[in-house]
Amino acid sequence: GLSRAPSMFITKSITTTGNWWVFSDGQTSWNYGMNLQSDGASVDKAGNGSMSAPTSTVFTTNWTDGLNEPNKDMIAYCFANTEGYIKSDSYVGNSSDDGTFVYTGFRPAFVLNKPLVAGNWRQQDIKRSLFNVTQSSLSNNNNAAQDTGASVQIDLLSNGFKMRNSQTPWNQTTTFVYLAFAENPFKYATAR
Repeated sequence: GLSRAPSMFITKSITTTGNWWVFSDGQTSWNYGMNLQSDGASVDKAGNGSMSAPTSTVFTTNWTDGLNEPNKDMIAYCFANTEGYIKSDSYVGNSSDDGTFVYTGFRPAFVLNKPLVAGNWRQQDIKRSLFNVTQSSLSNNNNAAQDTGASVQIDLLSNGFKMRNSQTPWNQTTTFVYLAFAENPFKYATAR
């Protein structure tokens, strides 16, 4: 029921214990997924049935646990790229202190990302880090305390985000998927 096809969706059974699956166009194909509660790499789930790219009205599932379980209630969070509001895509880190810049078209209030290889999900936002360089990060796949070290430094800029440390888990030389929400769309931007 979205006005455009989602670029990411997250799904899970709400009646059983199971995986939170994340599928996105930033992965190798729509057959690849990652668990939101795990640091595992992106895996090909085509062996459970092939999945096609979603449309503005539907997404397909296969027989992966937490994605399609007969007679179970399921929930899905679908995110379509919307200029000035939401951006989901991929980028490649460069392992440099002059880190990769990721254009979103807005100042992110919230960024969630993960490498396609094994590695933690990371979340940074403007509520816990009020000024740049931000260095308060949560790992969504574990119960570890907030990380406030220099290794998680990024700048949340007016039109995207930029890594500021060569050692950051956001800036390894690999491909990452991300989901970003705008603080305030440019159409209604406030000066800072």
